[in-house]
Amino acid sequence: MMNIEIKKVEVAEILEIRHQVLWPDQPLEFVKVAEDESGVHFGLFYEANLVSIISLFADEDRLRFRKFATLHAWQNKGLGSQLLRFVINDARDKGYKELWCDARSTASNFYKKHGFEKFGEPFFKKDIEYYKMSMSL
Repeated sequence: MMNIEIKKVEVAEILEIRHQVLWPDQPLEFVKVAEDESGVHFGLFYEANLVSIISLFADEDRLRFRKFATLHAWQNKGLGSQLLRFVINDARDKGYKELWCDARSTASNFYKKHGFEKFGEPFFKKDIEYYKMSMSL
C-alpha cells in the first residue's frame, strides 16, 4: 500500500515544484501569484516526499485552484487525481458552491474526467492555450 499523506503546506514549500513542472523556462518569480499569502496550499506527500501541490483561493462561495502540479516522475500514477478529489471533497464539506480553474488545454481531459466543464473561449498565457473550467459542488 502506498504511504500517502495530504496536508496544508507553506508557499515556500511549493514554489520549486511549480517552477519545475509548470514554467521551467521562466524565472522562479514567474510562478508566484500575488494572492499566494492569502491562499491555502495543499501538498500530497508520497513516502514523506512532496510530489503534488495545489493552491486554493476563495471568492465568497466559489473556490479557485491554481498552480496544480505533480512532479513529472510521479505523473500518471493517480496521485494528482487523489489530491484533486481531496480538494473537491474538502470544498464541498466547507460549503463552496463551485470549484474552478484556468486549465491548460492539454490537461482539459483530466479535468473533464473529474467532472469539470469548459466555459468561455480559449485564451493564451505565454503561447499556452487555456480554458476556464468549473464544476458545481
